[in-house]
Amino acid sequence: MRGQEHRGLYVEARIRAGLDDLWARTQDPAAHQRWDLRFSRIEYLPRAQGEPQRFRYATRVLPFLTVAGTGVSAGERERPDGTRTSALRFSSPHPLSLLAEGSGYWRYVPDGDAVRFLTGYDYRPRWGRFGAVADRLLFRPLMGWATAWSFDRLRLWLERGTTPGRALARWLTELGVRALVLVVACTGLGLEPFLRSFGPFAASLAYLCPLLLSVAVCVALLAPPLPGTPAARRCLRRSPAHVRAPRVLRTLETPR
Repeated sequence: MRGQEHRGLYVEARIRAGLDDLWARTQDPAAHQRWDLRFSRIEYLPRAQGEPQRFRYATRVLPFLTVAGTGVSAGERERPDGTRTSALRFSSPHPLSLLAEGSGYWRYVPDGDAVRFLTGYDYRPRWGRFGAVADRLLFRPLMGWATAWSFDRLRLWLERGTTPGRALARWLTELGVRALVLVVACTGLGLEPFLRSFGPFAASLAYLCPLLLSVAVCVALLAPPLPGTPAARRCLRRSPAHVRAPRVLRTLETPR
């Protein structure tokens, strides 16, 4: 990532909000941990004046398992055009953490009445060949999805005032409704009592059931998320050719 085009994970969202408001929601640990699905807790560590900001993070993988790590941030770098960049390095010594160490950046690009908020990051997996395969097939796609989903949840918070908790509840509700429709469509569970409620028209409706169930499956699988529900698909997931990692990454030591 040093001075080269980013080849790791990339996510970009266009957020209609002031740059200062977006900066505050992403740079303040208490606010950051509310919208970012990848972290359960983020806290700054004490530092001397002039030193980079170090932080500790934790991710709850299971109800009884939390994976923690540390990082160091370079803070703000602002260009004459108003673009800001925050770079960081991070690592986790936890033996159950597939992510060993990595680096990344956030960039804030003014764009009319909005801000293009983008990130690029990469990391080194542990566990040898098994870890490399697990990362390529499962963990890396999951991290990319979680980052994009979180960016859209942040967008809803800033644009609509939808709190992260409420956004998560809406997503779970919509996911549950879609799953219920698929279960009913694929198994016919509960259809017989429903058809009987139509009395003499039940037999006619029964002939239409295959068509209606096919439509229901298509809607459940292909219909776009509701406007107030976070969705990773609303974010750009492929890095434009001209996007490069910031040189400020060179100034950061790998956290211990």
